[in-house]
Amino acid sequence: MLAPPEARPGLLALYAFNLEIARAPFVSREAMIAEIRLRWWGDAIAEICDGAAPRRHEVVEPLAAAIRASGLPRALFFEMIEARALDIDRAPFESGAALERYLSQTAGHLMELAARHLGAGAAALPVIRDFARGAGHAAWLRALPDLAAHGRGGLPPGVTAPDLARDGLALITRARARRAEVPAAAAPALLAGALAAPRLARAMRGASMELSEFQARATWLWRGLTGRW
Repeated sequence: MLAPPEARPGLLALYAFNLEIARAPFVSREAMIAEIRLRWWGDAIAEICDGAAPRRHEVVEPLAAAIRASGLPRALFFEMIEARALDIDRAPFESGAALERYLSQTAGHLMELAARHLGAGAAALPVIRDFARGAGHAAWLRALPDLAAHGRGGLPPGVTAPDLARDGLALITRARARRAEVPAAAAPALLAGALAAPRLARAMRGASMELSEFQARATWLWRGLTGRW
């Protein structure tokens, strides 16, 4: 991880929180169990933000420290949880706009929280949000086969995979044109999306989104060394 050592526990806690709520709808076929898991996390976040002692939990405790140290807004966490509740329903998104909102509140909010934890200020957030949404397009498209295997997901009516890939790549291109507005300290948060653009370019052509091991490693290495997310 390229983040400074003092920031790593908070970043790891944010990513672990995201993993917990992302997997909640898939750990059981019973919707009620998934809802209980998500409600537990919502209650834990509320307690942290209200100043209560955090729950004794391997993710909650370092997450509480990160939220309080960086002043991370509770609204982003609650919207992430609400968006993940949509995964309990097996129906496809009703429209492209609904999918875009979901990607903004999942991948978008996670990357924004990570960047805020690394010191990104308000001026950088529009750029970070564009890049995060673009990376979210890549992650969601890549996950479609697995979602289908679980009887979930599916493209919204009138939306094709190449369309979604094109829109995601446009967001990344727009964000990279304004790269100078994002402080270098926040770059490690955005490097999580380093492979999104080449994957989206392949999806636009209708090709597999999987990169060769050489291309993936070379891209990670170059962007990591230069900080040019």
